[in-house]
Amino acid sequence: MTIHPQRIDLKEAIGAQTGAAFETVQALYRQLHQYPELPFQEHETSARLAEALEALGYEVARGVGGTGVVALLHNGEGPTVMLRGDMDALPIKEDTGLDYASTRTAETESGTVPLMHACGHDLHSSCVVGAAAVMAGLKDQWSGTLMLICQPAEEIFGGARAMLEDGLFERFARPDIILGQHNMPAQAGTVGHRAGSAMAACTNLAVTIHGAGGHGSMPAQTVDPVVIAAHVVTRLQTIVSREVPPEETVVVTVGKLHAGTQANIIPHSAELEINIRSFDDALHRQVVASIERIVRAECEAGRAPTPPEFRVLNETIALHNDATAVTHVRRAHGEHFGETSLYDMPRLNGSEDFPYFGNAEAGGFGGEDIPYVYWFIGATPAERWQTTPGGSVAEKMRHLEMPHSPYYFPGNPVTLRTGIEAMAVGVLAYLG
Repeated sequence: MTIHPQRIDLKEAIGAQTGAAFETVQALYRQLHQYPELPFQEHETSARLAEALEALGYEVARGVGGTGVVALLHNGEGPTVMLRGDMDALPIKEDTGLDYASTRTAETESGTVPLMHACGHDLHSSCVVGAAAVMAGLKDQWSGTLMLICQPAEEIFGGARAMLEDGLFERFARPDIILGQHNMPAQAGTVGHRAGSAMAACTNLAVTIHGAGGHGSMPAQTVDPVVIAAHVVTRLQTIVSREVPPEETVVVTVGKLHAGTQANIIPHSAELEINIRSFDDALHRQVVASIERIVRAECEAGRAPTPPEFRVLNETIALHNDATAVTHVRRAHGEHFGETSLYDMPRLNGSEDFPYFGNAEAGGFGGEDIPYVYWFIGATPAERWQTTPGGSVAEKMRHLEMPHSPYYFPGNPVTLRTGIEAMAVGVLAYLG
């Protein structure tokens, strides 16, 4: 005779397990928030997360892809579900006024910079630990393997590929489904979903234009890279207006233009940094190629003595949620939180390196692509949300602090609890 475990009310059980772990997870979150670390420097952060996961009974590996953490909980036959959270911070001075606000700084090539968890990666990794606690407490209710990822260096689009290149799927497990989430300034306690195209591809491109410097009184004896750079900046604006189909969304921004030291010196070079965003990877490559074509042509027209130099600072591919998987996870979230707590997430021009985990070609792991779902949890307290102008989620969010603001704080108790439960519910949708 086969004895099956007693089935329980999962909504109630998830809530109870979350409640039991909440105080510990909240303390962890505040500790992570107070002591942020830059990409690939998350040594203290990853150690704290690894210790928390080990305490819950998970098999934990440290140092994957640099500072990444992988934790596994094998619980019988069944699929493997990967749950990912990121953990790096930003060079921003915090101005939230929290009693556990960061006062940390770090030394970089550019000098001393302040540090802040202005994107909520401390929240994301804390939610992973909270979901780990819930799943460990409900082992009688699911079967399969849970694979937890605490990923470094999302802010520079480096951590996902670093973990994959370090043999993530070969050394540990190749998941059947990959889940992740991000906070946004929607109402706390709500969860947003979007099937298909959800976040943009992004390339940050550095360009060096070479000239022949000299005295400002004798321009005919020089090649002025500032003039060439000015023509480049102006000409780049025609890519979106004249080379991109009107129905597509592409952004080309020159965020940095630096040349020279004083007014009467024509410099030897000019430096540009260009940000490109789009929702189609093929179109994205076309736009990058157009930028390089224009820069080369303007350099030739301006008599540059040597060709320009191009360097990709960082880049990531577009995020396309698997439609079938989104439907499955959204249904589970609706059953747990209620349909009124769900919203349709607008497409974001922001970018993530999360899709590398699912894209076999771009991620370099071969075989078939792995379906993934990346959803969003609200971070704005209900009282403020109600007084914020706008009729839709997208309209209201335009009036609120966004991630990367020195005032942004997503870690209120409602959002933290929602994030824990949303992750656990998503996992149980496949393992339950």
